[in-house]
Amino acid sequence: MKRPLIFLVVSALTLATLTTPSFAAQTWTLSKFQSQTLSWKPCDGGFQCAQYQVPIDYSHIDNNTFTLQVIKHIANTPSKRIGSLIMNPGGPGGSGIQYVMAADSIVSTSIENVYDLIGFDPRGVNLSQPIRCLTDSQEDYFLGGDGSVETPADLASAISSSKLMASACAKAAGSKLGHYSTLDTARDMEILRILLKEPKLNYIGKSYGTYLGTLYAALYPKTTGRIVLDGAVDPNVSERDQNIAQAVGFDTALKSFVASNPTFSIKQIQSFLHSARTKPLVDQNKRALGESLVVTGIAASLYDPANGWPLLARALRRAINYQDPSGFFLLADSYNDRDQNGHYLSNQTDISEIISCLDFKDPRTLTQMEADAKAFSVAAPIFGPYLTYSGLPCLYWQAKPVLMPSLTHLITNPLLVIGTTRDPATPYQWAKGLHKALVDSTLITLNGDGHTGANRGSSCVDNAMNNYLLTGKVPPHDISCDTDAVAAAAVSA
Repeated sequence: MKRPLIFLVVSALTLATLTTPSFAAQTWTLSKFQSQTLSWKPCDGGFQCAQYQVPIDYSHIDNNTFTLQVIKHIANTPSKRIGSLIMNPGGPGGSGIQYVMAADSIVSTSIENVYDLIGFDPRGVNLSQPIRCLTDSQEDYFLGGDGSVETPADLASAISSSKLMASACAKAAGSKLGHYSTLDTARDMEILRILLKEPKLNYIGKSYGTYLGTLYAALYPKTTGRIVLDGAVDPNVSERDQNIAQAVGFDTALKSFVASNPTFSIKQIQSFLHSARTKPLVDQNKRALGESLVVTGIAASLYDPANGWPLLARALRRAINYQDPSGFFLLADSYNDRDQNGHYLSNQTDISEIISCLDFKDPRTLTQMEADAKAFSVAAPIFGPYLTYSGLPCLYWQAKPVLMPSLTHLITNPLLVIGTTRDPATPYQWAKGLHKALVDSTLITLNGDGHTGANRGSSCVDNAMNNYLLTGKVPPHDISCDTDAVAAAAVSA
């Protein structure tokens, strides 16, 4: 199973206004990149769009560039405008453009009134020169293979698909392969801040977007403004420990789901996974629902209890009682951005692997991964077997990781870290770890389920975040919040 992601599905952006101009006559230097002009033009739904150039290689700046696409939602009340607020949804590989287009469901009206909301697609993502490594059929093979490894044949298959991704991405990217890291994107975001003429960076990063925000803060501590890091990634946790923590997180989230849906049990779900491995359900188009797609569908539903849990209950009921795999295909395909015709609508899988293999170094050998398999399964019986080998493609990657030397004791302007106690994708201990690394941060804890904490039904979390973005003032101390429904129940009791 690949590393869990979070994406929004929104309408596609019209490309007519995003044609790339010619920059051939320029001789690029860092100061030249920082003195570009953002030429905003109207695009879909009242937004404005622009683009800017960044160097492919910051250590050797030349005329080779990436063109990054940017979108802006202008502040509703210009007379009260505070500045620009850059937003990133996570991933790696999430589209900042799509995220801002869905801003009405992400930030409050009070924030939309006073901030220009800015989204950009990082290098290689969505509209910013997207890179595709695999064909649709190869993508099916990579994502649909059995994610757990129980036999030598399973391991051989996992190695084969991992080598396929590694070699295909090396061929597709060529000399650019080592230049899609989050460290590069953090530098790209600093150029964007300068082009927006903002003295400091105001930023909301969700999930993986917290790692982007952390790297920015490490590189440019003096220009950190009002920064919210929600669904935090701890940058000081090893690749192995990230994977095992996520496995435990998803197992914990599944237990919460089962506790609220007594129709199902963990044993029943384990039995269904075993049957998906040995005798997968097949739909009318002869498509087989293997265990990897079942696990992907379960994971997708656990991000959002309000909307995902009912879909999971329906998928389980139809699959177990009626031998109907359609609910799981719907969940897995939505997560993987695959349409009913088998076409992948974005490059999220490819770019996620590229960025992940550059961002974190896993020093383990294949033999050491095999040795860790038992520990993963003991710690997380459901998801452990599927995340044991999630970093396997990086073992065959043809570019070295791009790492910061240290991400501890980072001194910045005051910022917020938000963590949710039963977050499946970014476990709560990561929020505590990031809070410790960022010396002048305040931790807001949401006691609840689902991925990320803001806009999850807790006025306590939302009010603290909004007040910070509107005034720049963090809470006087770390705070713990419940969802409004839980708080109301506690009062009535």
